[in-house]
Amino acid sequence: MSEDAQSQDAMFAARVSIEQVEEGHELAPKFDANGLVPVITTDFTSGELLMHGYMNREALQKTIELGEAVYFSRSRQALWHKGATSGLVQTVREMRIDDDQDAVWLRVDVAGGASCHVGYRSCFYRRVPVGKEAAGKTSAPLPLEFTESEKVFDPTEVYGDAPNPTQL
Repeated sequence: MSEDAQSQDAMFAARVSIEQVEEGHELAPKFDANGLVPVITTDFTSGELLMHGYMNREALQKTIELGEAVYFSRSRQALWHKGATSGLVQTVREMRIDDDQDAVWLRVDVAGGASCHVGYRSCFYRRVPVGKEAAGKTSAPLPLEFTESEKVFDPTEVYGDAPNPTQL
């Protein structure tokens, strides 16, 4: 077993009972069939939702060790240390795990003021109409409303000709 695998095993407890997972004092994350756990990331100060991503065992371990957000990119099938290329590092101020330990919440400070590779502050930069607002909109597709009017940075300047992680 590699040294990294041994330290991961030491960091995460085996899941042995519902009581241990829900009420215990051990980190025992539940990864899905693909070895991933979903992560929601918000701004520490404002609470603004910045992004949703995934972590595998190694990404979760590295996030804990570094105090900086490390995700697993499903499109690239690789670890993604947020900000390694762009400089928009997410410093973790608080990490929480949900009751059954199958979802992570990161509260972060963001260097450079943005988290989205498209250039906006938040990856959630469009609003979807719901309820009465959506009722009269029978045309398809449903129109989205931008909640941010300006980008924090120009993705072409930051990423150059690197492949876009968005997959169709």
